[in-house]
Amino acid sequence: MNIEGSTALVTGAAGGIGRRFAEALIARGAAKVYAVDLPASDFGFLSGLGRGIVTLRGDVTREAEAARLAGGCADVSLLINSAGIFGLAGLIAAKDLGAARREMEVNLWGSLIMCRAFAPVLGANGAKNGGAGTSGGSAIMNILSEAARVCVPFAGSYCVSKAAAWNMTQGVRAELAGQGTHVLAVFPATTDTPMVGMLDMDKLDPAEVANAALDALEQGLEDISIGEHALHMERLMQSDYKALEKESAEILPGATAVSEITD
Repeated sequence: MNIEGSTALVTGAAGGIGRRFAEALIARGAAKVYAVDLPASDFGFLSGLGRGIVTLRGDVTREAEAARLAGGCADVSLLINSAGIFGLAGLIAAKDLGAARREMEVNLWGSLIMCRAFAPVLGANGAKNGGAGTSGGSAIMNILSEAARVCVPFAGSYCVSKAAAWNMTQGVRAELAGQGTHVLAVFPATTDTPMVGMLDMDKLDPAEVANAALDALEQGLEDISIGEHALHMERLMQSDYKALEKESAEILPGATAVSEITD
C-alpha cells in the first residue's frame, strides 16, 4: 500500500521505534497519524510534526480500550503494532514468572487485541481505498524481533513472547487476506531504544528500522529482517536451524554484553 495520503495508528508511539514510525509516516506524506501510548507517556517530542499527529492514551492489553480506540479512529488504513516490553531474564533463572507474563500480555496479546479491534475498520477502509492488489488497500505491521527466530536464553521469556507473536501474525495474515488487509511481520536486530539500554552491543538506529519497514510495506513484502544480524539469523534458520540454536544457546542468563555474530 502507499503511505502517502494514508491514515495510520502506531502503538508504543511515545518512544523507541514507535516514535520513529510516527516521524517517518509524516515525512512520507501520511495524512494523519494516531500516536498511541500509555496514559503516563510523554508525547512532547511529537509536537513539532504538525497537525497530522493526533496523540491518544490507551493500554493495548485491555480489550475495552482497544475497542474505544477503534471506534474513535474509524479512518485508519494502517495499524502498526509497535508497543512492546523487554525483560532480561531466563526461563528457569528468573525469580518468578511475573515479568514473563507481562511480556506475553504486551508483546502477544496486546498486538492481537489491536488486530482484532481494528480488523473491521481496516476491511472497510481498504475497500474504500481500492482493495487488495491496488496501491491502496489496508495493512497491519507487527513489529517483532530477530529474537522471534530462536530462543536466546539470556532473554528467554522475551523470545518466547515474540515467537508467539510471529505465529499469531501468520494466522492474522491468513484470516484477513480475504478482506484485502496486507499483514507484514518485521524482524529487526537489536535496536537502540531505552528498553535495551543495558545491553553492550551494536544496535540499529530506530529511524532506520522504521524506514526499512515502511519500504517493505510499500513493496508488498510479507516479512522483512532488518540489520545484518537479523539477516544472519534468517539465513541460518533456513539453512541450519540447529546451528542457530546452538549459537544462541551460548548467550546465557546474566549476559549484558553480546558478541557480534557474523557469517
